[in-house]
Amino acid sequence: MTSFFSSLCARLFFLCGAVLRRGGVSGVRRLAAVLGFLLWVCLPGRRRLAMRAVRERLGVSGAEAKRIARQSFAENARSFLETALIPCFGFDDPRVRVTRPDLLRRMTAGDRPVVAATAHFGAWELLAGLFGDFPAEYPHVVVVRRSKNVALNDFTNRMRGSRGAVILGHRDAAFSILRALKRNGVTAFLVDHNTNRNEAVFLPFLGRAAAVNKGPALLAVRAEALVFAVFLRRDGEDYVFHIEELADTAMLDGGHEANMRTVARAYTEAVERMVRLAPEQWFWMHNRWKTRPGPDDAVPDAAPGAEAGAAARK
Repeated sequence: MTSFFSSLCARLFFLCGAVLRRGGVSGVRRLAAVLGFLLWVCLPGRRRLAMRAVRERLGVSGAEAKRIARQSFAENARSFLETALIPCFGFDDPRVRVTRPDLLRRMTAGDRPVVAATAHFGAWELLAGLFGDFPAEYPHVVVVRRSKNVALNDFTNRMRGSRGAVILGHRDAAFSILRALKRNGVTAFLVDHNTNRNEAVFLPFLGRAAAVNKGPALLAVRAEALVFAVFLRRDGEDYVFHIEELADTAMLDGGHEANMRTVARAYTEAVERMVRLAPEQWFWMHNRWKTRPGPDDAVPDAAPGAEAGAAARK
């Protein structure tokens, strides 16, 4: 019975995906506005969490926090629905603009291993699919967290990998990631989610210490990889591919632990810059600061701008 139900759910997901592709970007945007409103109404706990986080972390008024949080629900709904568009969305789409084509060429040249850090920001599902457009002779891997819903997990991962990217679950993926990096591949990670203390290094994020996943930084240092930050920001029905080069780990001269912290701090600050640029497009309903540092956890000074935010709240 469970197998039959899972199979039925899977069929429904793929059927809905086909319908969404027929509606295209415009159709997804309209449906996301409705779905975002329903989520806003039906998830009061997440609504309050998001408004409080926006108000405290950005130092804005209650009314502005509500506006940003409410818009973020629609943007997050759009991210989920855009999963269905991945098979027909690539760099050749006229709606995609690349901020630094030179850095994109450097990232995909295949002469160095690359770790790409991104976030639950903007069109992150479409971004996962874009990694499939990279040169086929080098591995391009996207590391994701698995959904507990088997049918949903199967649907999203098949969509994410539909253009050629290899999709790996974040648990026990280190060996496959290192093998891809050894072949000068590109491996992408979402680095803005809360994580367990044993997987974390504590760093300032939007003015408060947050548990930052140190795994991507450790792998980058071990592989002597180039580290980039990449995001796909929405601009109406267009998409802006932001790319920054954060570090060449082969050139870092600290110890292993120090180099790891340098890389982790670099991609955490890159995420913060994007959140401040377009706060409506980040996943505010997530409890980003859930894991708190203990008395033995070294937490550096707050990131630039935190003092201004604190002052604005007073």
